[in-house]
Amino acid sequence: MTRTPLRPLARILPARAAGESTEAIERENLRARHEEMRDRSRQRAEGRLLVLGLFFFCAFVTVAVRMGVLATSEPVEPRASAQGAAISAARADIVDRNGRLLATNFETHALYAQPPQMVDPAASAKGLAAIFPDLKEEELLKDFIGKRKFLWIRKKISPEQMQKVHEIGDPGLLFGPRDMRLYPNGSLAAHVLGGASFGKEGVSAAEVIGVAGVEKHFDDYLRDPANGQKPLQLSLDLTVQAAAERVLYGGMRLMNAKGATSVLMDVKTGEVISVVSLPHFDPNNRPRPATSGDQSDSPLFNRSVQGVYELGSAFKIFTAAQAVDLGLVSPSTIINTAGPMRVGGFRIGEFRNKNYGKLSVADIIVKSSNRGTGRMALQIGAERQQQFLKSLGFFEPTEFEIVEARTGKPLLPKRWTELSAVTVSYGHGLSSSPMHLAAGYAAIANGGRLVKPTILKQQGPRLGDRVMSEGAARSAREMLRKVVTDGTASMAEVPGYAVGGKTGTADKPKPRGGYYDDKVIATFATMFPAHDPKYVLVVTLDEPVETSGDKPRRTAGWTAVPVAAEMIGRIAPLLGLRPSVEPVTLADITLTSSN
Repeated sequence: MTRTPLRPLARILPARAAGESTEAIERENLRARHEEMRDRSRQRAEGRLLVLGLFFFCAFVTVAVRMGVLATSEPVEPRASAQGAAISAARADIVDRNGRLLATNFETHALYAQPPQMVDPAASAKGLAAIFPDLKEEELLKDFIGKRKFLWIRKKISPEQMQKVHEIGDPGLLFGPRDMRLYPNGSLAAHVLGGASFGKEGVSAAEVIGVAGVEKHFDDYLRDPANGQKPLQLSLDLTVQAAAERVLYGGMRLMNAKGATSVLMDVKTGEVISVVSLPHFDPNNRPRPATSGDQSDSPLFNRSVQGVYELGSAFKIFTAAQAVDLGLVSPSTIINTAGPMRVGGFRIGEFRNKNYGKLSVADIIVKSSNRGTGRMALQIGAERQQQFLKSLGFFEPTEFEIVEARTGKPLLPKRWTELSAVTVSYGHGLSSSPMHLAAGYAAIANGGRLVKPTILKQQGPRLGDRVMSEGAARSAREMLRKVVTDGTASMAEVPGYAVGGKTGTADKPKPRGGYYDDKVIATFATMFPAHDPKYVLVVTLDEPVETSGDKPRRTAGWTAVPVAAEMIGRIAPLLGLRPSVEPVTLADITLTSSN
């Protein structure tokens, strides 16, 4: 800083020449200097006060924002993170609709080694190889005498194995506590539960996280300590699930199918009471995902939601219901199904080249006429058909609460032409999952209201938007009942339960385009009792072949239908449905006098 002199010569010399006092000049300069120093001190103090004020303002804003967040957020217990505490709290149980246990936690231990503390590495390696046959004694010994200071041997061991390791007596073999996920029913409902594994791990604890199914979808809920005493309750009925799995497995073996799936749904709530996918697995020992080949061959593949298939003639009832709903036809309307029929330059044929001639709409469904359904689709039009199928949920993955469901997106025609409308009307050109089909049939069964599939237990009906009139739904149910009494699903009759349904047999597509000549997807979609439906059941078999006759039979009427009938006979009593006499419509009789 440059200071002005108190006695500058430029002012002193003229003042002396004029006889003025030079002391006055010095006092004036001294006063100016003091004022300048005072102003600088004041500016410095004011700047410090401003900075201090900004600091306190920011601090108060931060505290206020944090208090606001805490006031508006849900109260959640903090996860323990102190040294020696568990990495995460215990995982909540999973139970069925009646409170029966499906998944819980089990206290076990992990086994690890600290080679520098081992007394006899050779004896320890030999003993561990005897306890765990898949471990190699030579490899263990190489690790024990090497430079490693820590070595995981087993992430989970049983109490019996732990005792045997104790008997080895080496201080370098140590145990760490673990909370393991246990599925006490083994493979039962495996594809719904999914499975769990370890996330973050330490010597004294490991975090259990969901890897598939409801375990992963509801992972945040299950891991929240606040829900430790509130199990996740599913809509599944354990008894019904066990019966359905047993019947479906027997049917798959009997029909020589490579895979199978079934979905049982409450028509008013959308609750899935049972869902089976075969082959299955044990979530206690979940296999690794397939890295090559056809993913549908893996036991992890969930056919009920990931299996996107052309479901064949089971789709025909949607076309008939929409045509009735639009007032284009009634169940008794006669339609000429005789050939030839060409749409967009392609010939539309019937199964085994049959020619049914003139049929009523009801008989078109009973006899499963492609041309009859196609002609109704042309009356409906491609645009209205798309809107109807979209309202039923066939354009998006289902909202079923397992992570695999989001991958089951239906495959739609690239261009929805008249030809597409015709082929989609009888179940070709649009691929969807059995879960989609079950939800669509539930809308017919409950009187025309949309329901969304759910794996969670509900309190009362969950009926959504109306997708068809009650009259159209009633007519569709009556047609489905006639399919069983007079049509292609005659083997579906279960005394006392008035089954109604529709068969569907679709050629199986090849991975690189085209269709197999001798491989099909056979489906039977049914509701019972047809006059007052409570449940919808969809059974789908992958590549079935029925071989009791002279020639192999692959159609759904010979494969999926008898399996579904056996399943209904087993599970209906478990659902609390008692056999009853089907109501009939009495003919109007007018008495007249003979006189």
